[in-house]
Amino acid sequence: MWRVNTEAAHLARWWGPKGFEMKVAKLDLRPGGLFHYGMETANGQKMWGRCVFRDVAKPARLAYVVSFSDENAGVTRAPFHAHWPLEVLTVVTFAEQDGKTTLTLRAWPINATEEERRTYADGFKSLEAGFKGTLDQLDGYLKAF
Repeated sequence: MWRVNTEAAHLARWWGPKGFEMKVAKLDLRPGGLFHYGMETANGQKMWGRCVFRDVAKPARLAYVVSFSDENAGVTRAPFHAHWPLEVLTVVTFAEQDGKTTLTLRAWPINATEEERRTYADGFKSLEAGFKGTLDQLDGYLKAF
């Protein structure tokens, strides 16, 4: 589970929303390191994102700040809402028991205005659905792995 969450070749196969083709531009897995990626839909819509790692504790925990970005890894506003937070801290933990790994993902806005925090809270159902799709892709990838 650690490898499929931390190696570019694996991430390119499942990371991101359903219906997007994933491109890993850079992956530097260390505190302060950058994961920069692009996503494209079948109709040519492109988006970029970036994660700056805060904590890399193999094999139990990853913490990173997620932002939308441009193709040069500069932070940008979300394409779908002008008041989406610029930074979202995400913490992923991996707990193994009896040969199975439980992945827990938590995310919340940081350095955000009150309006950005409210927008994030209002969009939680959509965010939850997006993560479900991504985790479904992970599950399918692991079954084929």
